[in-house]
Amino acid sequence: MRARLLLLAAALVAFGASLGSGFHFDDYAIFSDPALTSLGGWLNIWTWRQTRPLTYLTFWLNYQVGGRDPLGYHLLNLALHLGAVILAYECLRRLVPERAALIAAAIFAVHPIQAEAVNYVWGRSIVLATLLTLASLHAWITDRRWVAVAWFAAALLAKEEVAAFPLVLLVARAFLPVFFSRTGKTNTAKNAYATLSSMLLLSLAAGARVIYATAVTPGAPAGVQAGITPWHYLLAQGPVILRYLRLLVIPYGFTVDPDIRVPAAWLGLAAWLAILGGIVLALRWRGSWSFWLLAGFILLIPSSSLFPAADLAADRRMYLPLLAFAAAAGLLLERVKPQAIAAGAVVALTLVSVARTQVWMTEESLWREAVDRAPEKVRPRIQLARALPAAPALEVLAEARNLAPYDPAVAAETGKTLLSEGQPAAALQEFGRALALDPRDARNLNNRGVALEAIGQTEAARADFERALRMDPSLTEARINLQNLAR
Repeated sequence: MRARLLLLAAALVAFGASLGSGFHFDDYAIFSDPALTSLGGWLNIWTWRQTRPLTYLTFWLNYQVGGRDPLGYHLLNLALHLGAVILAYECLRRLVPERAALIAAAIFAVHPIQAEAVNYVWGRSIVLATLLTLASLHAWITDRRWVAVAWFAAALLAKEEVAAFPLVLLVARAFLPVFFSRTGKTNTAKNAYATLSSMLLLSLAAGARVIYATAVTPGAPAGVQAGITPWHYLLAQGPVILRYLRLLVIPYGFTVDPDIRVPAAWLGLAAWLAILGGIVLALRWRGSWSFWLLAGFILLIPSSSLFPAADLAADRRMYLPLLAFAAAAGLLLERVKPQAIAAGAVVALTLVSVARTQVWMTEESLWREAVDRAPEKVRPRIQLARALPAAPALEVLAEARNLAPYDPAVAAETGKTLLSEGQPAAALQEFGRALALDPRDARNLNNRGVALEAIGQTEAARADFERALRMDPSLTEARINLQNLAR
Protein backbone atom coordinates (compact mmCIF):
# COMPACT_ATOMS: atom_id res chain seq x y z
CA MET A 1 0.00 0.00 0.00
CA ARG A 2 2.85 2.39 0.79
CA ALA A 3 4.31 2.00 -2.70
CA ARG A 4 0.95 2.74 -4.31
CA LEU A 5 0.41 5.83 -2.21
CA LEU A 6 3.90 7.09 -3.07
CA LEU A 7 3.21 6.61 -6.78
CA LEU A 8 -0.09 8.47 -6.56
CA ALA A 9 1.49 11.28 -4.58
CA ALA A 10 4.32 11.63 -7.09
CA ALA A 11 1.91 11.76 -10.03
CA LEU A 12 -0.20 14.37 -8.25
CA VAL A 13 2.84 16.53 -7.56
CA ALA A 14 3.93 16.25 -11.19
CA PHE A 15 0.60 16.98 -12.84
CA GLY A 16 -1.86 18.11 -10.15
CA ALA A 17 -1.61 21.77 -11.17
CA SER A 18 -3.31 20.83 -14.45
CA LEU A 19 -6.61 21.20 -12.58
CA GLY A 20 -6.17 24.96 -12.90
CA SER A 21 -5.53 24.84 -16.62
CA GLY A 22 -7.91 25.66 -19.47
CA PHE A 23 -8.49 24.31 -22.96
CA HIS A 24 -5.91 24.14 -25.74
CA PHE A 25 -5.74 23.70 -29.51
CA ASP A 26 -8.03 20.81 -30.56
CA ASP A 27 -9.88 20.89 -27.23
CA TYR A 28 -12.22 23.52 -28.66
CA ALA A 29 -13.31 21.10 -31.38
CA ILE A 30 -15.00 19.05 -28.67
CA PHE A 31 -17.66 21.73 -28.27
CA SER A 32 -18.39 21.99 -31.99
CA ASP A 33 -19.46 18.34 -32.03
CA PRO A 34 -23.25 17.81 -31.77
CA ALA A 35 -22.51 14.53 -30.00
CA LEU A 36 -21.97 16.54 -26.80
CA THR A 37 -25.28 18.32 -26.69
CA SER A 38 -27.89 15.76 -27.70
CA LEU A 39 -28.53 12.08 -27.18
CA GLY A 40 -29.14 11.56 -30.89
CA GLY A 41 -25.86 13.25 -31.74
CA TRP A 42 -24.03 11.11 -29.22
CA LEU A 43 -25.52 7.90 -30.64
CA ASN A 44 -24.25 8.93 -34.08
CA ILE A 45 -20.65 8.54 -32.92
CA TRP A 46 -21.12 4.77 -32.74
CA THR A 47 -20.47 4.39 -36.44
CA TRP A 48 -17.55 3.32 -38.57
CA ARG A 49 -16.78 6.97 -39.25
CA GLN A 50 -15.99 7.61 -35.57
CA THR A 51 -12.89 5.78 -34.40
CA ARG A 52 -12.93 6.73 -30.71
CA PRO A 53 -16.50 6.46 -29.42
CA LEU A 54 -15.49 5.53 -25.88
CA THR A 55 -13.38 8.67 -25.55
CA TYR A 56 -16.26 10.75 -26.87
CA LEU A 57 -18.48 9.14 -24.27
CA THR A 58 -16.24 10.61 -21.56
CA PHE A 59 -16.41 14.04 -23.23
CA TRP A 60 -20.19 13.72 -23.34
CA LEU A 61 -20.30 12.86 -19.63
CA ASN A 62 -18.04 15.82 -18.83
CA TYR A 63 -20.29 18.14 -20.79
CA GLN A 64 -23.46 16.83 -19.14
CA VAL A 65 -21.98 17.33 -15.66
CA GLY A 66 -20.04 20.57 -16.03
CA GLY A 67 -20.70 22.09 -19.44
CA ARG A 68 -17.64 23.99 -20.66
CA ASP A 69 -15.93 24.32 -17.28
CA PRO A 70 -12.40 22.97 -17.89
CA LEU A 71 -12.00 21.73 -14.30
CA GLY A 72 -14.09 18.59 -14.82
CA TYR A 73 -12.27 17.70 -18.03
CA HIS A 74 -8.83 18.04 -16.42
CA LEU A 75 -9.99 16.25 -13.30
CA LEU A 76 -11.01 13.22 -15.34
CA ASN A 77 -7.76 13.31 -17.33
CA LEU A 78 -5.77 13.32 -14.10
CA ALA A 79 -7.90 10.55 -12.55
CA LEU A 80 -7.37 8.36 -15.62
CA HIS A 81 -3.62 8.92 -15.37
CA LEU A 82 -3.62 7.97 -11.69
CA GLY A 83 -5.55 4.81 -12.54
CA ALA A 84 -3.05 3.97 -15.27
CA VAL A 85 -0.15 4.47 -12.83
CA ILE A 86 -1.62 2.02 -10.31
CA LEU A 87 -2.42 -0.56 -12.99
CA ALA A 88 1.07 -0.17 -14.43
CA TYR A 89 2.56 -0.97 -11.04
CA GLU A 90 0.20 -3.93 -10.50
CA CYS A 91 1.24 -5.40 -13.84
CA LEU A 92 4.96 -4.70 -13.57
CA ARG A 93 5.33 -6.16 -10.08
CA ARG A 94 4.18 -9.49 -11.51
CA LEU A 95 6.65 -9.34 -14.38
CA VAL A 96 9.86 -7.79 -13.02
CA PRO A 97 11.52 -7.63 -9.58
CA GLU A 98 9.64 -5.51 -7.03
CA ARG A 99 12.15 -2.67 -6.85
CA ALA A 100 12.44 -2.48 -10.65
CA ALA A 101 8.65 -2.40 -10.88
CA LEU A 102 8.44 0.50 -8.43
CA ILE A 103 11.11 2.50 -10.29
CA ALA A 104 9.44 1.81 -13.65
CA ALA A 105 5.98 2.76 -12.38
CA ALA A 106 7.40 5.95 -10.87
CA ILE A 107 8.99 6.90 -14.19
CA PHE A 108 5.70 6.20 -15.95
CA ALA A 109 3.90 8.32 -13.36
CA VAL A 110 6.05 11.45 -13.46
CA HIS A 111 8.10 11.59 -16.67
CA PRO A 112 7.60 14.97 -18.41
CA ILE A 113 6.96 13.27 -21.75
CA GLN A 114 3.59 12.33 -20.19
CA ALA A 115 2.70 16.00 -19.68
CA GLU A 116 1.03 16.41 -23.07
CA ALA A 117 -1.26 13.41 -22.64
CA VAL A 118 -2.25 14.35 -19.08
CA ASN A 119 -2.52 18.15 -19.41
CA TYR A 120 -4.15 18.21 -22.84
CA VAL A 121 -7.85 17.32 -22.70
CA TRP A 122 -7.78 16.11 -26.31
CA GLY A 123 -4.94 13.77 -25.31
CA ARG A 124 -7.35 11.86 -23.07
CA SER A 125 -7.91 9.23 -25.74
CA ILE A 126 -4.46 7.69 -25.30
CA VAL A 127 -4.62 7.89 -21.49
CA LEU A 128 -7.98 6.10 -21.47
CA ALA A 129 -6.83 3.56 -24.06
CA THR A 130 -3.68 2.86 -22.05
CA LEU A 131 -5.67 2.42 -18.84
CA LEU A 132 -7.87 -0.17 -20.57
CA THR A 133 -4.85 -1.85 -22.19
CA LEU A 134 -3.22 -2.16 -18.78
CA ALA A 135 -6.46 -3.70 -17.47
CA SER A 136 -6.16 -6.17 -20.34
CA LEU A 137 -2.53 -6.88 -19.46
CA HIS A 138 -3.41 -7.45 -15.82
CA ALA A 139 -6.17 -9.88 -16.78
CA TRP A 140 -3.80 -11.66 -19.18
CA ILE A 141 -1.01 -12.26 -16.68
CA THR A 142 -3.52 -13.47 -14.08
CA ASP A 143 -4.87 -16.08 -16.53
CA ARG A 144 -8.20 -14.38 -17.27
CA ARG A 145 -7.67 -14.47 -21.02
CA TRP A 146 -11.16 -13.67 -22.34
CA VAL A 147 -11.50 -10.85 -19.84
CA ALA A 148 -8.26 -9.53 -21.32
CA VAL A 149 -9.83 -9.65 -24.80
CA ALA A 150 -12.83 -7.64 -23.57
CA TRP A 151 -10.63 -4.96 -21.98
CA PHE A 152 -8.53 -4.73 -25.14
CA ALA A 153 -11.65 -4.33 -27.31
CA ALA A 154 -12.67 -1.42 -25.07
CA ALA A 155 -9.18 0.08 -25.38
CA LEU A 156 -9.46 0.11 -29.17
CA LEU A 157 -12.73 2.02 -28.86
CA ALA A 158 -10.87 4.69 -26.89
CA LYS A 159 -7.94 5.03 -29.30
CA GLU A 160 -6.66 2.77 -32.03
CA GLU A 161 -2.97 3.47 -31.31
CA VAL A 162 -2.87 0.58 -28.81
CA ALA A 163 -3.41 -1.89 -31.67
CA ALA A 164 0.12 -3.30 -31.42
CA PHE A 165 -0.43 -4.61 -27.87
CA PRO A 166 -1.16 -8.21 -29.04
CA LEU A 167 2.20 -8.22 -30.86
CA VAL A 168 3.89 -7.52 -27.51
CA LEU A 169 2.14 -10.55 -26.04
CA LEU A 170 3.22 -12.63 -29.01
CA VAL A 171 6.86 -11.59 -28.79
CA ALA A 172 6.78 -12.14 -25.02
CA ARG A 173 6.48 -15.88 -25.67
CA ALA A 174 10.21 -15.99 -26.39
CA PHE A 175 11.24 -13.77 -23.47
CA LEU A 176 8.75 -13.95 -20.62
CA PRO A 177 6.76 -17.23 -20.57
CA VAL A 178 4.74 -15.84 -17.66
CA PHE A 179 2.82 -13.81 -20.25
CA PHE A 180 1.42 -17.03 -21.69
CA SER A 181 0.84 -19.31 -18.75
CA ARG A 182 1.47 -18.89 -15.07
CA THR A 183 0.49 -22.52 -14.49
CA GLY A 184 2.29 -24.26 -17.34
CA LYS A 185 -0.82 -26.28 -18.23
CA THR A 186 -1.30 -27.17 -21.91
CA ASN A 187 -4.97 -26.11 -21.94
CA THR A 188 -4.03 -22.72 -20.53
CA ALA A 189 -1.44 -22.24 -23.26
CA LYS A 190 -3.95 -23.19 -25.98
CA ASN A 191 -6.44 -20.77 -24.51
CA ALA A 192 -3.77 -18.09 -24.61
CA TYR A 193 -3.24 -18.58 -28.34
CA ALA A 194 -6.99 -18.55 -29.02
CA THR A 195 -7.50 -15.28 -27.16
CA LEU A 196 -4.36 -13.78 -28.69
CA SER A 197 -5.74 -14.56 -32.16
CA SER A 198 -8.95 -12.77 -31.16
CA MET A 199 -6.95 -9.71 -30.08
CA LEU A 200 -5.05 -9.65 -33.36
CA LEU A 201 -8.33 -9.79 -35.30
CA LEU A 202 -9.65 -6.91 -33.22
CA SER A 203 -6.52 -4.90 -34.07
CA LEU A 204 -6.97 -5.58 -37.78
CA ALA A 205 -10.61 -4.53 -37.57
CA ALA A 206 -9.62 -1.33 -35.75
CA GLY A 207 -7.03 -0.60 -38.43
CA ALA A 208 -9.58 -1.10 -41.21
CA ARG A 209 -12.00 1.15 -39.35
CA VAL A 210 -9.41 3.93 -39.11
CA ILE A 211 -8.53 3.66 -42.81
CA TYR A 212 -12.22 3.91 -43.74
CA ALA A 213 -12.95 6.77 -41.33
CA THR A 214 -10.01 8.90 -42.48
CA ALA A 215 -10.92 8.29 -46.12
CA VAL A 216 -14.57 9.42 -45.82
CA THR A 217 -14.22 12.21 -43.24
CA PRO A 218 -13.46 15.61 -44.85
CA GLY A 219 -10.31 17.19 -43.48
CA ALA A 220 -9.20 14.11 -41.55
CA PRO A 221 -5.63 14.68 -40.28
CA ALA A 222 -4.51 11.15 -41.10
CA GLY A 223 -4.51 8.57 -43.86
CA VAL A 224 -4.98 9.66 -47.45
CA GLN A 225 -5.85 13.23 -46.36
CA ALA A 226 -2.79 13.69 -44.13
CA GLY A 227 -0.93 15.65 -46.79
CA ILE A 228 2.07 13.30 -46.74
CA THR A 229 2.79 9.97 -48.44
CA PRO A 230 3.38 6.80 -46.40
CA TRP A 231 6.99 6.68 -47.63
CA HIS A 232 7.79 10.24 -46.56
CA TYR A 233 6.02 9.68 -43.24
CA LEU A 234 8.15 6.58 -42.65
CA LEU A 235 11.32 8.52 -43.46
CA ALA A 236 10.36 11.18 -40.91
CA GLN A 237 9.61 8.66 -38.17
CA GLY A 238 13.22 7.50 -37.82
CA PRO A 239 14.38 10.93 -36.57
CA VAL A 240 11.11 11.29 -34.64
CA ILE A 241 11.71 8.07 -32.68
CA LEU A 242 15.29 9.13 -31.96
CA ARG A 243 13.87 12.41 -30.63
CA TYR A 244 11.49 10.51 -28.37
CA LEU A 245 14.36 8.42 -27.02
CA ARG A 246 16.47 11.51 -26.44
CA LEU A 247 13.62 13.14 -24.50
CA LEU A 248 13.31 10.02 -22.35
CA VAL A 249 16.96 10.19 -21.35
CA ILE A 250 17.48 13.97 -21.49
CA PRO A 251 14.10 15.55 -20.67
CA TYR A 252 14.72 18.93 -22.26
CA GLY A 253 13.34 20.54 -25.42
CA PHE A 254 9.67 19.65 -25.07
CA THR A 255 7.14 21.54 -27.15
CA VAL A 256 3.56 21.00 -28.22
CA ASP A 257 4.48 21.61 -31.87
CA PRO A 258 8.03 20.42 -32.69
CA ASP A 259 9.61 21.51 -35.96
CA ILE A 260 9.90 18.09 -37.59
CA ARG A 261 10.38 17.86 -41.32
CA VAL A 262 10.73 15.04 -43.81
CA PRO A 263 14.48 14.40 -44.06
CA ALA A 264 16.48 13.39 -47.09
CA ALA A 265 16.05 9.70 -47.87
CA TRP A 266 19.55 8.81 -46.78
CA LEU A 267 19.14 10.58 -43.44
CA GLY A 268 15.77 8.99 -42.71
CA LEU A 269 17.10 5.54 -43.60
CA ALA A 270 20.22 6.13 -41.49
CA ALA A 271 18.03 6.94 -38.49
CA TRP A 272 16.08 3.72 -39.00
CA LEU A 273 19.31 1.72 -39.33
CA ALA A 274 20.52 3.21 -36.04
CA ILE A 275 17.26 2.22 -34.34
CA LEU A 276 17.27 -1.30 -35.78
CA GLY A 277 20.94 -1.71 -34.93
CA GLY A 278 20.25 -0.75 -31.33
CA ILE A 279 17.39 -3.23 -31.14
CA VAL A 280 19.56 -6.04 -32.52
CA LEU A 281 22.30 -5.31 -30.00
CA ALA A 282 19.79 -5.27 -27.15
CA LEU A 283 18.28 -8.58 -28.29
CA ARG A 284 21.64 -10.28 -27.95
CA TRP A 285 20.99 -10.36 -24.20
CA ARG A 286 17.62 -12.14 -24.72
CA GLY A 287 16.66 -11.12 -21.25
CA SER A 288 13.91 -9.19 -19.56
CA TRP A 289 15.58 -5.82 -20.18
CA SER A 290 15.90 -6.39 -23.93
CA PHE A 291 12.29 -7.59 -24.18
CA TRP A 292 10.94 -4.39 -22.65
CA LEU A 293 13.05 -2.27 -24.97
CA LEU A 294 11.70 -4.21 -27.96
CA ALA A 295 8.15 -3.92 -26.57
CA GLY A 296 8.47 -0.14 -26.48
CA PHE A 297 9.32 -0.02 -30.17
CA ILE A 298 6.50 -2.42 -31.04
CA LEU A 299 3.99 -0.21 -29.24
CA LEU A 300 5.14 2.72 -31.39
CA ILE A 301 4.28 0.92 -34.63
CA PRO A 302 0.71 2.29 -35.04
CA SER A 303 1.82 5.91 -34.76
CA SER A 304 5.36 5.72 -36.14
CA SER A 305 5.40 3.54 -39.22
CA LEU A 306 3.65 3.69 -42.62
CA PHE A 307 0.19 5.03 -41.73
CA PRO A 308 0.59 8.80 -42.19
CA ALA A 309 -0.60 11.55 -39.87
CA ALA A 310 -0.50 15.29 -40.46
CA ASP A 311 1.52 15.83 -37.28
CA LEU A 312 4.80 14.01 -37.71
CA ALA A 313 5.47 13.91 -33.96
CA ALA A 314 3.45 14.26 -30.77
CA ASP A 315 4.74 13.50 -27.28
CA ARG A 316 1.41 11.96 -26.26
CA ARG A 317 2.09 9.07 -28.65
CA MET A 318 4.71 7.91 -26.16
CA TYR A 319 2.21 7.47 -23.31
CA LEU A 320 1.75 3.69 -23.67
CA PRO A 321 5.23 2.90 -25.07
CA LEU A 322 6.73 4.65 -22.04
CA LEU A 323 5.48 1.78 -19.89
CA ALA A 324 7.82 -0.61 -21.69
CA PHE A 325 10.75 1.81 -21.87
CA ALA A 326 10.26 2.60 -18.17
CA ALA A 327 10.35 -1.12 -17.37
CA ALA A 328 13.69 -1.41 -19.18
CA ALA A 329 14.97 1.63 -17.28
CA GLY A 330 13.73 0.17 -13.98
CA LEU A 331 15.62 -3.07 -14.58
CA LEU A 332 18.78 -1.07 -15.23
CA LEU A 333 18.39 1.40 -12.39
CA GLU A 334 17.70 -1.27 -9.77
CA ARG A 335 21.32 -2.40 -10.24
CA VAL A 336 22.73 1.08 -9.67
CA LYS A 337 24.38 1.78 -6.32
CA PRO A 338 23.63 3.67 -4.20
CA GLN A 339 19.87 3.23 -4.45
CA ALA A 340 19.36 6.95 -3.85
CA ILE A 341 20.43 7.60 -7.45
CA ALA A 342 17.22 6.07 -8.80
CA ALA A 343 15.15 8.06 -6.31
CA GLY A 344 16.99 11.22 -7.29
CA ALA A 345 16.26 10.59 -10.96
CA VAL A 346 12.54 10.23 -10.22
CA VAL A 347 12.55 13.46 -8.17
CA ALA A 348 14.32 15.30 -11.00
CA LEU A 349 11.77 14.05 -13.53
CA THR A 350 8.97 15.16 -11.23
CA LEU A 351 10.35 18.68 -11.00
CA VAL A 352 10.62 18.92 -14.79
CA SER A 353 7.01 17.75 -15.07
CA VAL A 354 5.91 20.43 -12.61
CA ALA A 355 7.54 23.00 -14.89
CA ARG A 356 5.93 21.42 -17.97
CA THR A 357 2.52 21.58 -16.35
CA GLN A 358 3.03 25.28 -15.66
CA VAL A 359 3.71 25.83 -19.37
CA TRP A 360 0.40 24.09 -20.13
CA MET A 361 -1.51 26.40 -17.79
CA THR A 362 -2.31 29.02 -20.46
CA GLU A 363 -2.55 29.17 -24.22
CA GLU A 364 -0.09 32.03 -24.34
CA SER A 365 2.68 30.27 -22.38
CA LEU A 366 2.17 27.04 -24.36
CA TRP A 367 2.44 28.66 -27.76
CA ARG A 368 5.16 31.16 -26.84
CA GLU A 369 7.31 28.19 -25.97
CA ALA A 370 6.36 26.53 -29.26
CA VAL A 371 7.36 29.66 -31.19
CA ASP A 372 10.67 29.83 -29.34
CA ARG A 373 11.40 26.13 -30.06
CA ALA A 374 10.33 26.29 -33.71
CA PRO A 375 10.90 29.90 -34.91
CA GLU A 376 10.54 28.95 -38.57
CA LYS A 377 7.21 27.20 -38.15
CA VAL A 378 3.95 29.00 -38.92
CA ARG A 379 1.33 27.10 -36.91
CA PRO A 380 2.67 28.06 -33.45
CA ARG A 381 2.45 31.73 -34.41
CA ILE A 382 -1.16 31.32 -35.55
CA GLN A 383 -2.04 29.62 -32.27
CA LEU A 384 -0.18 32.27 -30.27
CA ALA A 385 -2.09 35.01 -32.09
CA ARG A 386 -5.36 33.47 -30.88
CA ALA A 387 -4.20 33.85 -27.29
CA LEU A 388 -3.22 37.53 -27.61
CA PRO A 389 -5.11 40.84 -27.83
CA ALA A 390 -5.73 42.07 -31.36
CA ALA A 391 -2.77 44.43 -31.77
CA PRO A 392 0.02 42.00 -30.74
CA ALA A 393 -1.87 39.20 -32.49
CA LEU A 394 -1.71 41.07 -35.80
CA GLU A 395 2.01 41.62 -35.27
CA VAL A 396 2.56 37.89 -34.74
CA LEU A 397 0.48 37.10 -37.82
CA ALA A 398 2.52 39.58 -39.86
CA GLU A 399 5.63 37.64 -38.81
CA ALA A 400 3.90 34.43 -39.87
CA ARG A 401 3.09 35.94 -43.26
CA ASN A 402 6.72 36.87 -43.75
CA LEU A 403 7.63 33.22 -43.11
CA ALA A 404 4.88 31.82 -45.35
CA PRO A 405 3.34 34.47 -47.64
CA TYR A 406 1.12 31.94 -49.41
CA ASP A 407 -0.23 30.09 -46.39
CA PRO A 408 -4.06 30.38 -46.39
CA ALA A 409 -4.22 29.72 -42.64
CA VAL A 410 -2.35 32.97 -41.95
CA ALA A 411 -4.80 34.97 -44.06
CA ALA A 412 -7.78 33.24 -42.44
CA GLU A 413 -6.55 33.96 -38.92
CA THR A 414 -5.78 37.57 -39.82
CA GLY A 415 -9.32 37.92 -41.10
CA LYS A 416 -10.78 36.50 -37.88
CA THR A 417 -8.73 38.92 -35.80
CA LEU A 418 -9.83 41.89 -37.90
CA LEU A 419 -13.45 40.76 -37.73
CA SER A 420 -13.28 40.55 -33.94
CA GLU A 421 -12.05 44.14 -33.93
CA GLY A 422 -15.04 45.37 -35.92
CA GLN A 423 -13.27 45.64 -39.27
CA PRO A 424 -15.40 43.40 -41.54
CA ALA A 425 -14.27 45.01 -44.79
CA ALA A 426 -10.61 44.36 -44.04
CA ALA A 427 -11.52 40.88 -42.81
CA LEU A 428 -13.37 40.17 -46.06
CA GLN A 429 -10.20 40.93 -48.01
CA GLU A 430 -8.19 38.46 -45.90
CA PHE A 431 -10.85 35.76 -46.15
CA GLY A 432 -10.92 36.25 -49.90
CA ARG A 433 -7.16 35.81 -49.98
CA ALA A 434 -7.43 32.60 -47.97
CA LEU A 435 -10.09 31.27 -50.33
CA ALA A 436 -7.99 32.12 -53.37
CA LEU A 437 -5.03 30.26 -51.87
CA ASP A 438 -7.13 27.23 -50.91
CA PRO A 439 -10.51 27.13 -52.68
CA ARG A 440 -11.15 23.53 -51.55
CA ASP A 441 -11.31 24.39 -47.84
CA ALA A 442 -14.95 24.85 -46.84
CA ARG A 443 -13.92 26.83 -43.76
CA ASN A 444 -12.61 29.62 -45.98
CA LEU A 445 -16.01 29.90 -47.64
CA ASN A 446 -17.73 29.96 -44.26
CA ASN A 447 -15.39 32.69 -43.02
CA ARG A 448 -16.03 34.81 -46.08
CA GLY A 449 -19.74 34.34 -45.54
CA VAL A 450 -19.43 35.65 -41.98
CA ALA A 451 -17.66 38.79 -43.23
CA LEU A 452 -20.24 39.29 -45.99
CA GLU A 453 -23.04 39.04 -43.45
CA ALA A 454 -21.26 41.59 -41.24
CA ILE A 455 -21.29 44.18 -44.04
CA GLY A 456 -24.94 43.48 -44.86
CA GLN A 457 -24.59 41.25 -47.94
CA THR A 458 -26.81 38.51 -46.56
CA GLU A 459 -27.65 36.76 -49.84
CA ALA A 460 -23.98 36.47 -50.76
CA ALA A 461 -23.30 35.19 -47.25
CA ARG A 462 -26.09 32.61 -47.61
CA ALA A 463 -24.57 31.39 -50.87
CA ASP A 464 -21.17 30.95 -49.20
CA PHE A 465 -22.64 29.04 -46.25
CA GLU A 466 -24.60 26.73 -48.55
CA ARG A 467 -21.61 26.11 -50.76
CA ALA A 468 -19.44 25.40 -47.71
CA LEU A 469 -21.94 22.79 -46.53
CA ARG A 470 -22.01 21.16 -49.95
CA MET A 471 -18.24 20.87 -49.78
CA ASP A 472 -18.20 19.65 -46.16
CA PRO A 473 -21.60 18.56 -44.77
CA SER A 474 -20.04 18.10 -41.32
CA LEU A 475 -18.98 21.76 -41.02
CA THR A 476 -21.03 22.71 -37.96
CA GLU A 477 -20.14 26.43 -38.06
CA ALA A 478 -21.56 26.84 -41.56
CA ARG A 479 -24.77 25.04 -40.60
CA ILE A 480 -25.24 27.25 -37.55
CA ASN A 481 -24.52 30.41 -39.55
CA LEU A 482 -27.05 29.38 -42.19
CA GLN A 483 -29.69 28.67 -39.52
CA ASN A 484 -29.08 32.09 -37.93
CA LEU A 485 -29.64 33.79 -41.29
CA ALA A 486 -33.03 32.12 -41.58
CA ARG A 487 -34.26 33.60 -38.29
